[in-house]
Amino acid sequence: MDRFGEMETFVRVVETGSFSGAARDLRMTPSAVSKMIGRLEDRLGVRLLSRTTRKLSLTEEGRVYYQRVTPILAEVAEAEETISLSTVEARGVLKVNASTAFGQYQVVPLIPDLLEKYPQMQVELTMTDSIVNLVEEGFDVGIRIGALHDSTLIARKIGVPKRVVVASPAYLEKHGYPKTPDDLTKHECLKLSIPTSLNRWEFNGPEGPRTVEVSGRFEADNAIALHEAALAGLGMFRAASFVVGDDIKAGRLIPVLDEFEVSGDAGIFVVWPHNRNLSAKVRAFVDTLVEAFTPIPPWERVSEDA
Repeated sequence: MDRFGEMETFVRVVETGSFSGAARDLRMTPSAVSKMIGRLEDRLGVRLLSRTTRKLSLTEEGRVYYQRVTPILAEVAEAEETISLSTVEARGVLKVNASTAFGQYQVVPLIPDLLEKYPQMQVELTMTDSIVNLVEEGFDVGIRIGALHDSTLIARKIGVPKRVVVASPAYLEKHGYPKTPDDLTKHECLKLSIPTSLNRWEFNGPEGPRTVEVSGRFEADNAIALHEAALAGLGMFRAASFVVGDDIKAGRLIPVLDEFEVSGDAGIFVVWPHNRNLSAKVRAFVDTLVEAFTPIPPWERVSEDA
């Protein structure tokens, strides 16, 4: 009984949308694919696919089964690739997607050593604050911040995106320190000009979580510009610690309201599509990030280095 073969065939049918597409990928005949799916459904005792003359679609049971087996197949593929890649050199163009701030402050500084170590590699880094479909956009690997909702991605956690409110010493000397989150309504606050949940400044207080509506005279569409504005003394800046960690260490920015910050379950993940082989170039990039950011990311070592 080839359970693994049945799972692999089922996943390929779902992802190609047809028996013939799966047959091409698996070097089988469409009739052989159909028979294998039939055996799988008979063994499970449920129908996984709804078949019409025009298309295939997942049943509810099929959707659940697909979500459960894809990570299993990905783990097997990764285990095999890990062994085989030990003798393969990383080469070719690696297409990476990352958020603007994390890409600028944390990924770009790693690229020189990566390219020096792997002279046959090229890196194309695209930075955007919108979530892109890695497969449709042709990316080999991406970096995601927050909760992961896409079950078709393999993920490796490399850090925690802690947030902190900061301001320059000059700004605080002129306008004073906020004692509670409510005091922020009296301050110039730097916000993103694009629709985003990051403009909701959430805190913990004696009465539980709360959101403060802040405002200011300067907004920008990316965190890098807001970072520069904070350094210039234009206002309060709520940022990820991986953006402002070095400035806090150097005293260029001062953290405030630490005791009110929310600690969540979100993470920073390097992700790649499960249906692509973990090539040597992707493995090299993932290993570089893991080595640089684990077990403790540098932005979490602020108090140790200050």
